[in-house]
Amino acid sequence: MYIYPMQNALENLTKDQLLSLLQKKGKDVEKAHYKILDLEFQLAQYKRIVHGQKRERFEGDKDQMSLPFEMEPEIAQRQEEEVKEKLTYERRKRKSAHKGRVPLPQHLPVEEIKIYPEGDLSDMVCIGEEITEELEYEPSKYYIKRYIRYKYAPRNKEGVVIGALPERVIEKGIPGAGLLASILVDKYEDHLPLYRQLQRFKRADIPIASSTLEGWTRQSLKILDILYQHLLEDIRSKGYLQADESPIKVIDKKKKGTTHQGYYWVYHCPIDKTVLFDYQSGRSAQAAAHVLSGFKGYLQSDGYSVYDKIGKREGVTHLNCWAHARREFDKARDNDKLKAEIALTFIQKLYKVEAKARENNLNPKERKKLRLDESLGIIDEFGKWMVNQLKDHHILPKSTIGKAMSYSLNRWDQLSAYLYDGVLEIDNNLTENAIRKLALGRKNYLFAGSHDAAQRGAIMYSFFAICKKHEVNPYQWLKYTLENIMSINHKNIKDLYPQNYKKLQNT
Repeated sequence: MYIYPMQNALENLTKDQLLSLLQKKGKDVEKAHYKILDLEFQLAQYKRIVHGQKRERFEGDKDQMSLPFEMEPEIAQRQEEEVKEKLTYERRKRKSAHKGRVPLPQHLPVEEIKIYPEGDLSDMVCIGEEITEELEYEPSKYYIKRYIRYKYAPRNKEGVVIGALPERVIEKGIPGAGLLASILVDKYEDHLPLYRQLQRFKRADIPIASSTLEGWTRQSLKILDILYQHLLEDIRSKGYLQADESPIKVIDKKKKGTTHQGYYWVYHCPIDKTVLFDYQSGRSAQAAAHVLSGFKGYLQSDGYSVYDKIGKREGVTHLNCWAHARREFDKARDNDKLKAEIALTFIQKLYKVEAKARENNLNPKERKKLRLDESLGIIDEFGKWMVNQLKDHHILPKSTIGKAMSYSLNRWDQLSAYLYDGVLEIDNNLTENAIRKLALGRKNYLFAGSHDAAQRGAIMYSFFAICKKHEVNPYQWLKYTLENIMSINHKNIKDLYPQNYKKLQNT
């Protein structure tokens, strides 16, 4: 009889050796199973990105029919009846009292329109009046500000005196501070590119060349760069900074047919709500060094390796962001829903402590005590749970749930560091909120015209972010700043910061 080599080998094994071999094979099968699950999850993620999001964005509902050139008569009649019904309903609503309407602002000018009953009122007596108010709007108006300076000469002496012309933003230029402020607010705050603003000038029958508008913008930002450089020096001296970076496409003459990937490095100090956008052409440690080269204090960031290196320097305490840790577990829901949701529950408990501190308006000392009383125990319990899960439940390190746990455990000291001081935040969300304006702008202008243009944009993104943090009207602040920056004493230039401007207006 012929005996297969494998069969012969198995017969020569002892019982213990055979059991060991079977266990090893079983583990290999189990690993292969989890590997397949992990790859299936990644494939599903990629499919969602490639097919789901992009298809939905451009094609909409897959079941939606293409629009006909002419609507069928029955559908048109039914639609007409529906519109008529809706209009009738809305007109009835208007006649009824609106008890929940918010009162109109008191600071707005009022135009009164008096309406009398028709017919002969000579034999009638007015017994009262009914007042109806509506909020109205007129497009912004352009006007010419004409300075007339009178000259005087002494009767019996030589020489001429003339009234001094106020300081102007652009010497010998025609735009006033209000117009320049409007252009910059429209471009960087409301994301209206210059070519669209040119269309508004054309509608108002004002001939402005594209190059002229670009020149006004460039010269205004050159003046504001004086204030920005002071802000840059101030941010370097803060003892607590949150940092993040966001990409921006930039046209580079050296790269034909494509754009350069630059980055806005964004720094936020939660203590005084100061924000700085710093444009750099790359995402390396050298780019971060422009602001953080001599930094000492608390630095809070995501898990990017550049921040990890800075966090290891002497005099720097590195904090990580619980929001980023939470996102990792949120991604793992499709991979291991039970474990992911247990982890998210732990993190949710930490955020409930933060909400409790806000609701009770606790000062930093009180907030630190609350965290040590409640958050510390949650953090310890969460850490032990993750270690036990990785140890006893054979979670693959490369699985999504394994990566989420490893992300948090590898940064455990940095995630726990917010317990050091009550002024520290649990996450980096305040910085990410400042970046949202940039994300909206990118969808409108798509790219910056040059590296210099990207850095000029950083000036306005910085100050408008501070305006938002301190609830300052960006147009009013910018108009005031442009009117005063060239004449203000250099010792008082920080008075032009949005937060200091607000204090000045309230005094």
